Amino acid sequence: MPKLLIADDDEALCTLLSDYLSMDGYEIETVHRGDEVVPRLYRGDFDLLILDIMLPGQQGLDVLRSVRTSTLPTPVIMLTARGDDTDRIIGLELGADDYLPKPCNPRELSARIKAVLRRAPAGSKLPAREDKLRFGVFQLDRRQRRLSGPGGDIKLTVREFDLLRALLFQANQVVSKEQLSEQVLLRTLEPFDRSLDMHISHLRKKLGEHSRVDHIATVRGVGYCLYPEGAT
Repeated sequence: MPKLLIADDDEALCTLLSDYLSMDGYEIETVHRGDEVVPRLYRGDFDLLILDIMLPGQQGLDVLRSVRTSTLPTPVIMLTARGDDTDRIIGLELGADDYLPKPCNPRELSARIKAVLRRAPAGSKLPAREDKLRFGVFQLDRRQRRLSGPGGDIKLTVREFDLLRALLFQANQVVSKEQLSEQVLLRTLEPFDRSLDMHISHLRKKLGEHSRVDHIATVRGVGYCLYPEGAT
């Protein structure tokens, strides 16, 4: 069942869309502030985001910019004021997958969602439409939030799991410490803050107990990179 996040401060509209889309086979969650969107996306493994332009806390276009510069592969459908071509154009330029003017017809929205999800895997930054992601001898189940190895399940903390998933989202690419701190620890990286390094160290140790292959490489002064076949 595809999982959708609706971000709109109109609670009545959220209820209307949630009821309709639930009957259409989607699992729905809602938020009503822009600054709640990215943290919720990282916690929820959503297949698609429905994002209103006008939101308290953080404007929709700023939220979209944050999503598109993050490790999140989530497709986004923007909801814009009817006739506001400027917002629509800027949204598409920032990487929105589709848009609909408000008030929108729930049936049309459902059709747009299906179309975006059909084409999402080909353009996704990661095999993120897969619930179970494999690297080396490990399997990460993003829905059940479980990591398993040759000996069974491996117990990870919430932060360790989210770091591993974030690195898998951009496997073979360097992810900066600043990016990981903002999106996983949910705070700006401060000078001399070693908590991220500590979480990575603990994660490496747990992976190392089940495999001789080192999958996580440190890029000094920048961040970390996960290599599914092992770091060189």
